[in-house]
Formats: sequence, C-alpha cells, structure tokens
Amino acid sequence: MPDHHSFSALDRHAVLSGSDNGFPWVAGAMLAVEASEVVRLRCEKLSHGDEAAGQEVMLMVSEKIAAAFEATVNLLAGATPAAIIQRYREHVAANAKRLSPHEAP
Repeated sequence: MPDHHSFSALDRHAVLSGSDNGFPWVAGAMLAVEASEVVRLRCEKLSHGDEAAGQEVMLMVSEKIAAAFEATVNLLAGATPAAIIQRYREHVAANAKRLSPHEAP
C-alpha cells in the first residue's frame, strides 16, 4: 500500500529551502492567507444587503470567471505554476485594496 503521507524529494527541497522549483509553496500559502482576508472583507460588505452588496456579488462572479479563463489561457501558453499564482495574488491584492475601508485624510 502506498504511503500517501510521504513527500517527494522536490517537495522536501521546496519546503525546506523556500525554493519555488516545482510548485511555489510559499507563494501558494501566501495566496491562501491573502484570499481569506478578501473573503472576510467581502462577507462584511455583503452583510449590509444593500445595492452595493448586490453589485459586489456581480463583480465577484465576473472576476472569478475572468481569472479562471486567464489562468487557463496562460497555462495552455506554457506559464509556470509560480506565474499563475503570482497573477492570482495580484488580483487578490487589487480586491483587498478596493474592499478595504478608506481612511479619511
């Protein structure tokens, strides 16, 4: 029976050295953390139930569809997993900036 808990040498190297050879572990983990903050910000906005919340839902769905198409096209064109994750992080950062409360000057 195969050991499903074992890591490949490449995985061990990536985790222990922080290398992005193969799958970019650190960037992937950062994407997960950053995306969770955007989810929190969106939930806060959607909880208001107003017209802005409805617009946010429409924007969220259209952004997700566009990002999925973009990632697919980039993968088919030969982009690396690191490049795809970096692009998603750019989308997430833009959403975090847009959804964050603006401070008064």
